[in-house]
Amino acid sequence: MTEAERIITTPDGETTGGAAQSAPGDPGPSATASGAGTADLAAKRRRRVLVLTGVAAFAYLLDLLSKIWVVTSLENHAPVSVFGHYLRLDAIRNAGAAFGLGQGMTIVFTLIAAGVIVVIARLSRRLYSVPWAIALGLLLGGAFGNLTDRVFRAPGGFQGRVVDFIAPAHFAVFNLADSAITCGGVLIVLLSFRGIDPDGTRHRD
Repeated sequence: MTEAERIITTPDGETTGGAAQSAPGDPGPSATASGAGTADLAAKRRRRVLVLTGVAAFAYLLDLLSKIWVVTSLENHAPVSVFGHYLRLDAIRNAGAAFGLGQGMTIVFTLIAAGVIVVIARLSRRLYSVPWAIALGLLLGGAFGNLTDRVFRAPGGFQGRVVDFIAPAHFAVFNLADSAITCGGVLIVLLSFRGIDPDGTRHRD
């Protein structure tokens, strides 16, 4: 068969070897697939960051509204019993960390809370896991909640006292921000034990 015959009998877009040729300047199939995969990953990360932001906003607003209610309706009043002596609502001002720990180190915990927020912001750049997004959102919302108290409440100067009001029997008094931080931390520990990383991959020790 002559060269002319081979050209005539070959289907459009194919060479005699059966391989497709790309037009000059046109990306090949692998390049197109790679670009689509990158776009999908970017979209997935944006969705996970949206989950993180939504959870953080919900936790923060719930904590903020509960503290506003406590300051206006519960502070300077007798404790309110919820389940007898097992659980009461008792407003106090806490100069320490969560659950009343570290009294007198308010400025240190303020800096730690700010550092936690920065770390979470950096982790969000490679966040592809929904459970991790929820866990980090809880941490972020709780950190912002208590940080708001430390910045804006008396005595000021990043040494404001945090409003606590949930008082179980034989336990420290805490607030909803502390609860969000604790739940986020527990979820992170569980994810780590299962080998799930923030980017959605699994690892084995």
